[in-house]
Amino acid sequence: MIDGLIIMKRQLLQLIRLPEVLIFSTIQPVMFVLLFRYVFGGAINTPGTDYVQLLMPGIFVQTVAFTVAATAIGLSEDMSKGLIDRFRSLPISRSAVVLGRTLGDATLNIVVLIVMGLTGVLVGWRPSSGALSIAAGFGMLLLFGYAMSWMGVLVGLSVRDTRVANSVVFLFVFPMTFLSNAFAPTTGMPKPLQYVAEWNPVSTMVAGIRSLFGLTNQFGATANSFPSQHPITMSLIYIILIMVIFIPLSVQKYKKVSPR
Repeated sequence: MIDGLIIMKRQLLQLIRLPEVLIFSTIQPVMFVLLFRYVFGGAINTPGTDYVQLLMPGIFVQTVAFTVAATAIGLSEDMSKGLIDRFRSLPISRSAVVLGRTLGDATLNIVVLIVMGLTGVLVGWRPSSGALSIAAGFGMLLLFGYAMSWMGVLVGLSVRDTRVANSVVFLFVFPMTFLSNAFAPTTGMPKPLQYVAEWNPVSTMVAGIRSLFGLTNQFGATANSFPSQHPITMSLIYIILIMVIFIPLSVQKYKKVSPR
C-alpha cells in the first residue's frame, strides 16, 4: 500500500508540473455542462423538472466513467516510454504501479467534480436533498470512477499505442453513456432500447445519484424492474462486480506484460 501511495504521489506531482493536463481535464466536462444546458436543453422535454437538475447527475456520471480513458492512455504511454519496465526492476510490490495509477486518477476526479459542481450551481443546478445525501452521491461517483479506472488499467496494459487505447475506450464508453438516461429520459426510446438502457451501469448510476440529490426518476417500460426500483443498490452491485473482475485481471496482466 505504501508503494502504491508513492506512485500516486508521483502522478500528482506530474499534474503540478504539467498543469495543462489538469486544465484540460476540467475544461471538457465544463463544456459538456454548458452545451447541454444551453444548446440541447431547450429541445429535451422534462415535464415538471428543470432540465439542468436532471442533466448534472448525468454529466457527473459520464465524467467519472471516462476515468477509464485517462488511466488507459496514461498507462499505455508509460509502457511505450519504458517507464513500467523501470518500475518492475525496483523492489516494490507488483501491484503498486497499477494501484498508484488508479488512486491518482481518483484524486484527480475529486478536483474535476468540484469544478463541475461549481459550474452546475452557476447554471442553475440546485440539489434538494440533505447534505448527507449529497455527500453520499459524490462518494458513489468517486467510487464508480475508481472502479472504472481498473478497466482502464487492463486496456492500457493490453494495447501497444496510446491512440489505440483511446479508440478502445471510446468504443464502449460512448455507447454506455448515450444509451442511458444520462441526458434524456429513456421514455422516448423504442421499448427494446429501454430494456437495454435499464441494465446499463451508467443508467443505474445516474438514477441512483439523482435520487440522492432529491430528484424523482422517470422510467417507461422498465418502471417496475429491479434496477429502476433500486438504482443505488444496483449501482453498488455493479461497482463491486467491476472491481472483483478487473482488479485481479489487471494485476495479473501487469505481472505478465512484455516490454514494448
